[in-house]
Amino acid sequence: MSKAKKSEFRPNDYVVYPAHGVGQIMSIEEQEIAGIELELFVISFEKDKMTLRVPTHKATEIGMRGLSSPDVIDQAMKTLKGKAKVKRAMWSRRAQEYEQKINSGDLIAIAEVVRDLHRTDDQREQSYSERQLYEAALERLTREVAAVAGGDEISAAKQVDDVLTARAA
Repeated sequence: MSKAKKSEFRPNDYVVYPAHGVGQIMSIEEQEIAGIELELFVISFEKDKMTLRVPTHKATEIGMRGLSSPDVIDQAMKTLKGKAKVKRAMWSRRAQEYEQKINSGDLIAIAEVVRDLHRTDDQREQSYSERQLYEAALERLTREVAAVAGGDEISAAKQVDDVLTARAA
């Protein structure tokens, strides 16, 4: 069973871990934990200065995936161009939904959060929690766009910002 999973991700591959975003597999190592030999992916999240060890047999089960295809990136950009869909529910409920979408690791869902929480200069000020969620979603989106394009985050952020400002105009 673990042989089939092993071929899916290799060292130096970029992967998306749902709760943390884009990381790079540094190595695959064997480690004994509680008397059980486990094979682990060692994933580095450079931006967060964090290293995560994920059992290879649990990787797909917890939602770890490879980077999105350029088609999915295009679809996310189309999502950003759409009209914001803000529900009339209480903020705490909406915030919970946004948080779930961000941590789902689904790029389209993350793009929806960015679209819904984006504010232009002439719109009302965002609350602190709104801004926190928006920035978290925006960061996840730009990191993956940059990783797929093989470019830097600054150009990816500009690309996302251009789409958002074009929508507002």
